[in-house]
Amino acid sequence: MEREFTPGALRALAAAATWQYGEGSGGLRLVSILMGLLAEPECRAAMILRELGISEELLLAHWPELHRSAEPPPIPLESPPQFHPEVKSLFTAVDLYMDWGDWPPIISTEHLLLGLAGCEHPVADWLREQGLNFTQLRQQILQRYGTGGQWRSASQEAVGGQIEALPSPGEEESIFSPEVGHAQIKPSASCEPPEEERLRREEPPADSRTTSSDEAKKEDAVSKLTVSTAMGLYRIVDAAINRALEGLRVVEDYVRFVLDDPFLVGELKDIRHAFSRLAGEFPMAYRLAARETQTDVGTRIKHSHEMKRESVEGLLDANLSRVREAIRSVEECAKVLQPELAERFEQLRYRCYTLHRAIRITELSRERLQNARLYVLVDARPSPDEFQALITSLVEAGVHVIQLREKTLEDRLLLERARIARKITRGTQTLFIMNDRPDLAVLSQADGVHVGQEELTVKDVRALVGPDMLIGVSTHDIEQARQAVLDGANYIGCGPTFPSSTKQFSHFPGLEFLRQVASEITLPAFAIGGINESNIDAVLKTGIFRVAVSAAVVDAPDPPGAAKRLLAKLQGTPTR
Repeated sequence: MEREFTPGALRALAAAATWQYGEGSGGLRLVSILMGLLAEPECRAAMILRELGISEELLLAHWPELHRSAEPPPIPLESPPQFHPEVKSLFTAVDLYMDWGDWPPIISTEHLLLGLAGCEHPVADWLREQGLNFTQLRQQILQRYGTGGQWRSASQEAVGGQIEALPSPGEEESIFSPEVGHAQIKPSASCEPPEEERLRREEPPADSRTTSSDEAKKEDAVSKLTVSTAMGLYRIVDAAINRALEGLRVVEDYVRFVLDDPFLVGELKDIRHAFSRLAGEFPMAYRLAARETQTDVGTRIKHSHEMKRESVEGLLDANLSRVREAIRSVEECAKVLQPELAERFEQLRYRCYTLHRAIRITELSRERLQNARLYVLVDARPSPDEFQALITSLVEAGVHVIQLREKTLEDRLLLERARIARKITRGTQTLFIMNDRPDLAVLSQADGVHVGQEELTVKDVRALVGPDMLIGVSTHDIEQARQAVLDGANYIGCGPTFPSSTKQFSHFPGLEFLRQVASEITLPAFAIGGINESNIDAVLKTGIFRVAVSAAVVDAPDPPGAAKRLLAKLQGTPTR
């Protein structure tokens, strides 16, 4: 029989594969699966086990032959590992009690626990000794997932009941606190024999018959859903989940194969996997039962621009918008079907907004700074004339970016120098950047402003300078560099690489930091700190092909000559 597994079940089985029973192999053993369920702490099976006081330590004490595998097999997330022959009894028990009918079995962590408790094996005996009630567990699963026979028809008559919330602990005995608010199919009376019915209706413990008013309200809201309404909501959820995953895959492929940006690809993968895990909380059996692609009126409605993208940017924007809209649809339906999930979907949606900005700014910044290799930081010089002469010589030498960094001059004089630099660089290939002062950058009409970790944030600077001005951020470790990308910086300075005569540092991230940045971030990054003609080759070997210098040019006997020699070193380096 072909089986599918929920994401949580696959993670539990992957964790189980890291445990070995005795010295033999031959596949995954039953006791290893029990250990794997405990290793997936947020799954319902683990919650049940821990409420019974069952822990990894208890298992190891009872089965001392169980130990970590020295070489656990590689387990792809999409498929389960190889099972030992004894595990057949687990699936036999699940099939016997779940009544799949013609429906393809979809195994959750609860189903795995049910099989462990219902099979003919010492593991089942031990679980019963620990207090696990097989009948109650089965009833919980039936109430949560229904059976294959119940889902073969979407009609209320065939289902044999109406949509209702999980019963509260006060209505029937519970082996764990059910997640209130998830719409379920009420099992028909024929789902259980008289003996099981009698056991199920025994008086529950007094301390399990309470529920909060909020939970009661959620139960009441869901219990009022008709079958057709609940099926409609699951149809929305199914379509929206599929749209979101499709859109995320398109964006991920674009960032991977067009931008070739490992950090942004990693962020997208993280969002996609987090979304998939959350989506897995909606049972696939419900989603498939609600799916009606052949009769969906939306498949026959086409917008004139739907099959055409005007630009690559349009492709990216359209798919990211599609993802956000789809997540919002799931989020809204979750407020009715599973309210505890709604906020988590909301947070993922916000992450998509942030990532959309980061991807587009990275793309635009790479284009705008494509040819920028040499970045020179200059001070105000003793006089305006000396400053003007220096800026003119550097522009004529072909320097790509000039930053005015001066900490001692009063504001009026500093603005005067900035306007001189702007006048000289305007209309040339040289960009003018103001250090630390977004106000003076605006007044002098600079191309951008650069800030450090202790200065204004990118958010605050952007509020002052508007959408078009470049914003650079100094970074001193890989986490700061990653954060600058997500914050919307146009470029980053990475260092200090070597000791510098113009600025004192107690810590030098050095060349290793440059290697880290080069290996995962494609936002324009300039190595800075003590770089000169004698060590620039070591910098270039890290994969960073942009450098920011000060003393190596400004304090040289021939500043334009020094700049030209550095430019010669940088000539022909990759444009990333």
